[in-house]
Amino acid sequence: METINLIEQEKLAKKSGNKKTFPVTGMTCAACASSVESILVQTEGVSKASVNFANSSVLVDYDGSITDENLQNALRQVGYDIIIDEENPGEVQQELQNKHYQDIKKRTIWSAILTLPIFVLGMFYMDWVPGRWISLAFTVPILFWFGRSFFINAFKQARHGKANMDTLVALSTGIAFLFSVFNTFFPEFWLNQGIEPHVYYEAATVIITFISLGKVLEEKAKSNTSSAIKKLMGLQPKTLKVIENGEEIEIPISSVQVGQTILVRPGEKIPVDGKVSKGNSFVDESMITGEPIPVEKVRGEKVYSGTVNQKGSFQFVAEKVGGETLLSQIIKMVQEAQGSKAPVQKLVDKIAGIFVPVVMGISLITFIVWMSMGGENAFSQALLTSVAVLVIACPCALDLATPTAIMVGIGKGAENNILIKDAESLELGHKVNAVILDKTGTITEGKPVVTDILWSDDTMHRDKYKRILLAIEAQSEHPLAEAVVSYLKSGNTTSGDVLNFQSITGKGVQAEIRNDSKYYVGNRKLLIDNNIRIEPSLNQQAESLEDEAKTVIFFADGKQVLAIMAIADKIKATSKNAIETLREKDIEVYMLTGDNDKTAAAVAKEVGIQHYRSEVLPSDKAEFIEELQSQGKIVAMVGDGINDSHALAQADVSIAMGKGSDIAMDVAKMTLITSNLQSIPKALELSKRTVLGIRQNLFWAFIYNIIGIPIAAGVLYPINGFLLDPMIAGAAMAFSSVSVVANSLRLKRVEL
Repeated sequence: METINLIEQEKLAKKSGNKKTFPVTGMTCAACASSVESILVQTEGVSKASVNFANSSVLVDYDGSITDENLQNALRQVGYDIIIDEENPGEVQQELQNKHYQDIKKRTIWSAILTLPIFVLGMFYMDWVPGRWISLAFTVPILFWFGRSFFINAFKQARHGKANMDTLVALSTGIAFLFSVFNTFFPEFWLNQGIEPHVYYEAATVIITFISLGKVLEEKAKSNTSSAIKKLMGLQPKTLKVIENGEEIEIPISSVQVGQTILVRPGEKIPVDGKVSKGNSFVDESMITGEPIPVEKVRGEKVYSGTVNQKGSFQFVAEKVGGETLLSQIIKMVQEAQGSKAPVQKLVDKIAGIFVPVVMGISLITFIVWMSMGGENAFSQALLTSVAVLVIACPCALDLATPTAIMVGIGKGAENNILIKDAESLELGHKVNAVILDKTGTITEGKPVVTDILWSDDTMHRDKYKRILLAIEAQSEHPLAEAVVSYLKSGNTTSGDVLNFQSITGKGVQAEIRNDSKYYVGNRKLLIDNNIRIEPSLNQQAESLEDEAKTVIFFADGKQVLAIMAIADKIKATSKNAIETLREKDIEVYMLTGDNDKTAAAVAKEVGIQHYRSEVLPSDKAEFIEELQSQGKIVAMVGDGINDSHALAQADVSIAMGKGSDIAMDVAKMTLITSNLQSIPKALELSKRTVLGIRQNLFWAFIYNIIGIPIAAGVLYPINGFLLDPMIAGAAMAFSSVSVVANSLRLKRVEL
């Protein structure tokens, strides 16, 4: 109980503040993401901000002293914005992203059309004087209209002492343009010194065109990484039919209220969560459970948003609407996970934050070195190399490396019924070498059923005793009692009158029946305490049933055992194969259960688990995990109940079964929305593939910059006379970001 109370206190403490994901507009590169994050963190009342450049969102943790408008105003001062006060901010962001994409696409096309003649004139007619004036006329709209965003954003950053990728582009193209304009208007300045006055309009315009093209491809690729969210959002219908005064009224889903009666016809998607009030049908709940067989829904049964009605029509009362529905919670969980940062990303963020100033410093040093050692063409070469350094540097590739892989990985998980709450668990999953499984509800179905009922040879009037047993068990709240009641009811037995019902903790129940004697239903301890005799043959049968991992319940009067009932929690069909798969991956599998040793041993033997512990308390599970961790193991805990929550919080990777308790799912970092345990090895394999993608992305991003910047600075010139043209540098920079995103998207095609 103490563990549960602590968890509830922690949940309440979290609720005292706000934790929201906001769509962000105005970010153009990795350094922008760093700026947005630092501005929000410096805002009073904000404890944490995590920007995901890949899906243009920010997850902000802030207290009640500030409003969403305060956050928005803080960002607007430096040229960024967040979307608030919208019913569907995700849809608004999607519209803005589509508009932004179309705008970039249009500007890129026009830039390319106007750049082509400039490129031809610069490459093949460089000495034709009229060609310089034509190039100037075409360059002005490319730089200051189609490429104006680079200069506007760079200016906004400079006003607040910051720099980003736009700063590099604006500086490089601006310097090349100004130098070319000077040489166009005043060529005699260089001719008097015996130097040919070159112009670099083609370099400036090709840089703008290539980088714009890179952004078009990047935006297109980035939109693909969030396809899982779009699919989840698409599961909810836009309108629904409510019943008011006996009439059907169609209303938008945003208008539905808790308590309204909603009509669902065959083939329609259920719009919100609720409880069936009239009619019956079969509902396809595979999007929640992963199970293909439709579930029968009758009065009193719960239905969930996004599931599909199959056959009959029914009405249900709305219980959870808007952001409270299960589907909305799933979407929120995926969004927060995609916005969370893997530990490796924190290092990348620090690098990206200082990257642009460092590059500007390298560019300045490059210019100074070439001016002092470049000979008669010193200025021209110093200008070209310093501009090339500014253009080729790409912090975007670094900053996209982790979040794009994480986003695709989490989306892939959602498609396979694995909901991942944060990036850290996804990154750590591939290191897991010990998996702990709770027994009930995890390895087993968690639905006890009566498999056998055996009567004493001396028992007469069995029908009478069945009625008495049913009457007593109907009063009990124990889960095993429900199984007995369900079994006896299936035999058309009716209950009798119960007097002086008493529950005996850890042993069973006792009760008196009107006009009859006292009866007992419980375990062996109850028999011993009340000196109740059991026939040797019946006792032998009870022991045999216990060896089969069945729980035995004894039914007795004041003198002897009248009957024994065997209750079993059926082992899931997928448990054995899943455990074999884990062991094949050299992962040790442990089972922990509060059940007795005989039952635990039988279950462990049947599913192939070598290590197990029985009769453990919730605190024992957490201590066992600590014990394994002290041995250097990376531990994953899989459970479904409140009693597992302490252990889930202690584990390195915590996995909750989706049909389990809310607290277990709240604590766990991953949730399986299916009863299929094969999802566990799938989740660990997904982690392995995602981390491999991150490492590949970071390797190529770092290598690209490590090799590209020195080449742009001219280190090869003393060896073979090679100098990198700035426009080629621009193309290379654009390609690096696109290649990182494309590599991440490969994960979508992986079979788990």
